Amino acid sequence: MGKLPREGNAMSGLTQSQSAQSNGHPTVDPTRVPYRVFTDPELYAREQEVLFRGPTWNYLCLEAELRNPGDFRANFVGETPVFITRDAKGELHALVNRCAHRGAMVCREVRGNRKTMVCPYHQWSYDLNGALRGVPFRRGINGRGGYAADFKLSEHSLTPLKVATYRGLVFGTFSDSVAPLPEYLGPGMCEHLDTIFNRPVTVLGFSRQLIKGNWKVYAENTKDPYHGSLLHMFHATFGSYRSSQDGGMVVEGFNSKMIALRAEEAQEVSVYTKESVQSFSKTLKLADPSLLASRPEFDRFTTTIQFIFPTLVIQQISNTLATRQIVPRGVDRFELLVTYFGYEDDDPELRNMRIKQSNLIGPAGLIALEDGYAVELVQRAVSYDSHATSYIELGGRGIENQDSLVTETAIRGFWKGYGELMGLRWGASADGHNGTARAN
Repeated sequence: MGKLPREGNAMSGLTQSQSAQSNGHPTVDPTRVPYRVFTDPELYAREQEVLFRGPTWNYLCLEAELRNPGDFRANFVGETPVFITRDAKGELHALVNRCAHRGAMVCREVRGNRKTMVCPYHQWSYDLNGALRGVPFRRGINGRGGYAADFKLSEHSLTPLKVATYRGLVFGTFSDSVAPLPEYLGPGMCEHLDTIFNRPVTVLGFSRQLIKGNWKVYAENTKDPYHGSLLHMFHATFGSYRSSQDGGMVVEGFNSKMIALRAEEAQEVSVYTKESVQSFSKTLKLADPSLLASRPEFDRFTTTIQFIFPTLVIQQISNTLATRQIVPRGVDRFELLVTYFGYEDDDPELRNMRIKQSNLIGPAGLIALEDGYAVELVQRAVSYDSHATSYIELGGRGIENQDSLVTETAIRGFWKGYGELMGLRWGASADGHNGTARAN
């Protein structure tokens, strides 16, 4: 794709900016996003440094995955491999998964329990807080070879991340300037986390899926209530989510949450029959209706989707609960790591409901299968016309909270924050409307 343009019409490209404002104009027009953000390798490489290693808190795991001293979990921050441990004192640590000797990955398993981490290449060994504890043949053999006398173990520890937790969610950051975690999340996001993580949780299982699209296409998808009952026949037909339900979107900077509340069935369905929406079927039935068996837990919530920038999604669909983590794997692919959970005090019936409903998401889920396909359709279509732009004006042009599910306000909030954090500009004040350019 070549380098990012330094000047010119930013509606057809991207311009690097040193400040959030230029000549009084907004840094980005969040209603017109150049498709180049999904296809440019240079921009993708910049994300790894400016975004994932910048002033952001990145989701690492659930504390419930690290219950005991010695437990560890491997993961990624952007494309940087990391692993998280609980040491003998019960403290959590996050460490770059790269030996201080020659750069090999130290931790090769996804999860487990051990007292030390040993690099397979030359067997340098580290304790669970990343300190180097052992080096084979450190003094050489028979007085020959080895390291110099001034070699110090303490100077060759693994690279640490700062760690913080909220309601059993573990986050890490490379930044010393990022806001404290509760402030970064925002009061509205914390309120929802308090609701979902209201008591100790237990892990029920995992899934992972490789999707051939840019990670930000999926980030958009999770902030997009518009598609929920148009793309997903299950949602519209069986009522787990419909755009005609009560609810709305809460936007706090990068972060957002979508809440759908049960309304009267006739009210929900009438809109779909009136507009002949193809995803709604009066005749479709489930071979196993027990998949729809549920128990009220969160007031009238049928579905809630919360996005914590840059890559965490927390979902509640009926009784299924999960975290989804987006892991970039290049400019045109990413992995989706899903952790299903319930509460420690769930009774057997509710536990079985959660496990059965986990079939709604994941690589072959009755809902999530279509999301992966939609992401790939976008990536294929934008790859050869990267200077064209999307059109994101559903529900207006701002990024305010809305009491409607027919809106793209959270997507606009994402792009505004992303562009400013990355130091980019696109769009220019051409018609005086809110300082943003309108497409011809």
